[in-house]
Amino acid sequence: MSNSTGNTLVAVLTGVVIGAGLGILYAPDKGSKTREKIKDGYDDAKNDLQNKFDTVSSQFNDKLTSAKFDLEETYEDMISNMSHKTEEVISFLEEKLAELKRQNAKLQK
Repeated sequence: MSNSTGNTLVAVLTGVVIGAGLGILYAPDKGSKTREKIKDGYDDAKNDLQNKFDTVSSQFNDKLTSAKFDLEETYEDMISNMSHKTEEVISFLEEKLAELKRQNAKLQK
């Protein structure tokens, strides 16, 4: 979780606690109505936190998918490059072998 998201979460929870406390102290309503308001505030905070969690989770999954795709693409590029380099090495070795065979043929005569 990023620092910004953590700060937002702490701020929301602090606001809920302070708001509930002030609501209880200054409530002109009956206790049952005050409890209902606290429950509604709790439900709102819970839904807000769930939405933020879902958002962060979705962003994390998107980044993970992107990183996986980038890793797979890098792997494929590396394999392709290695295959190309292998062909170059084989061609170089074949040329050197042919040159050595020619030199050996000259020495055999």
